[in-house]
Amino acid sequence: MQFLDQLKIPKDRIGVLLGENGQIKKKIEISTLTKVDVNSAEGDVVIYGDDGLKILMAKNIIHAIARGFNPMIAFQLLEEDKNIEMLDIKELLRNKTKNAIIRVRSRIIGKEGRARKLIEKMTDTEISVYGKTVAVIGTHNNVVVTKRAITNLILGSRHGNVYAFIEKEMKSIK
Repeated sequence: MQFLDQLKIPKDRIGVLLGENGQIKKKIEISTLTKVDVNSAEGDVVIYGDDGLKILMAKNIIHAIARGFNPMIAFQLLEEDKNIEMLDIKELLRNKTKNAIIRVRSRIIGKEGRARKLIEKMTDTEISVYGKTVAVIGTHNNVVVTKRAITNLILGSRHGNVYAFIEKEMKSIK
């Protein structure tokens, strides 16, 4: 029985998805036992396969690449205990202006990327801020903590309070 799933990715991420000489696309197909068709003009991606779970794995990898992750990080989603979660910045903001979104993105990333890197290190996750979304890759419990921390930052909590929250939550996980 043949299954299929589809998604749309930003046009500026199509080249990253394909990779040099199609290497990234081939690696996704080989590692998930699926077939991936990419419409470069529209950004439409169709995934075919015999196993629904493998199609979901391929879709998650492609989604991660589409949301700004380096393909090598996206391939972590092949591990059973890893997953990807998205946060829509615009959805959480009361003031949905372009400047408000830029300000919040800057708060999440921090000066020279320090805030994002520190959150990644504290939670053992990978974070990508792309457009109006924040994507997190990691183990389930760590992703939940990271999403709550980033939500707190979006809603205006101080960085120090967010870091203290992460420390407390990560201790309770371990």
